[in-house]
Amino acid sequence: MNKCVGTTEAASLLGISSRRLRQLLEKGRVRGAYKTGKFWIIPLFNHLPQITKGSRGPKGKWRTSRPPALAKINVNRNHIGSNIKKSPKDRKPVISVKRSGNNLYGNEVEILGPSKIVYNPDHPLDCGARLWIETFSDIHFVGGSFPASR
Repeated sequence: MNKCVGTTEAASLLGISSRRLRQLLEKGRVRGAYKTGKFWIIPLFNHLPQITKGSRGPKGKWRTSRPPALAKINVNRNHIGSNIKKSPKDRKPVISVKRSGNNLYGNEVEILGPSKIVYNPDHPLDCGARLWIETFSDIHFVGGSFPASR
């Protein structure tokens, strides 16, 4: 099932003003969009609203965003073992998030969208992890966030 958004979020995804998007909606140029009461419901196709071509004027230059990079989340069992003997202020974070060559650490992570758990003992990650979580969604660390788009 496709995700649906309102005019403000759809305009932000396209990189245009919400007023311009409402003009396109009124002309029937947004695929699958419909009005409920006074609100527009706009379906997303490949993470973007789909705009049909107009009959006149210059060609639209809609901002096409790159799909977010895959994030791999794993738990460092060595840090868990070494943290047992340490005081709370000296403990190392145990959760690692790897995305686009960056590696961030934390103790609590919230995944803001679909994800999957992967167990692959024959092909571990570079760090040696055989079990990890993969997601293309945004990830929220307690005390900060790690956005999907970079």
